[in-house]
Amino acid sequence: MKWTVRILQGLLAVGFLLFGFMKVSANPMQVDAFNNIYGYGTAFMYIVGIIEILAAIGLIVGYWKKNLVPIFSSLLAIVMAGAVFTHLIAGQGFGVAMTPFILFILAIIVFYTQRRLINITTVVKKGEASL
Repeated sequence: MKWTVRILQGLLAVGFLLFGFMKVSANPMQVDAFNNIYGYGTAFMYIVGIIEILAAIGLIVGYWKKNLVPIFSSLLAIVMAGAVFTHLIAGQGFGVAMTPFILFILAIIVFYTQRRLINITTVVKKGEASL
């Protein structure tokens, strides 16, 4: 299970680096979507892109600093919940909202599993310290 979650963590990191760079580099598809379909504007697109890139970097650093993974995976889950909501409100239907919904579920899985692993490690370390 540990390696499965690490692989999911890596896939989320790579995916959100790409998604974030698409937004930050003002990809014409993203600009059109944020301005004309969602009605948020370009500034919000840049903010979302920066958040996605920072969260992806946080997940990568999380391979060495385990305590960061729950923070950044929860941040991605919040962003993806917003994306699902946005697609549904924009009238695009659940078919379009399915991708962010799946990414939301994967971020939640990484969050809970890594948080659990951190708690187990902490308990084991405390047990060793008391010996």
